[in-house]
Amino acid sequence: MSSEPRELSRAIRLLGGTGYGRLSATVRALPFVTLVRHIVAGDSVLMLLHGGHGYHRACDGSVVAYGADNIGSGTEDVWSVQLVGTARCVDPGERERERLGPLPRSADGAPFTPAYLRMHPRLTTVHSLHGVPVPGSGQSW
Repeated sequence: MSSEPRELSRAIRLLGGTGYGRLSATVRALPFVTLVRHIVAGDSVLMLLHGGHGYHRACDGSVVAYGADNIGSGTEDVWSVQLVGTARCVDPGERERERLGPLPRSADGAPFTPAYLRMHPRLTTVHSLHGVPVPGSGQSW
């Protein structure tokens, strides 16, 4: 992992091209991963997740990892970004809420309750693969 500004800049640029990723943290020493929507907001990542599970409260003030990728995009160049930093519960402004888009109707069969976390990345990892066979193209590994 890197804390170099160039690597962070690359990661933030890549994240700007996708809207969903996976938030990883622990609750009572047990790991969990959950799907979240994100936007890049300056030097931070603002995440929208379902508040009904309480994950946002478990993450508030804790070190978390956030990962996103373009796997399954149908391109031969795929990438994966992982950011690590401290998450904080926030109440974003109207502009950031608009950028996040409409709320999902439900999460795991329950009405979606929005919760927001902001993370300022401290460590960054970007991995990429080039020339990946596209499914259905007849290519194989």
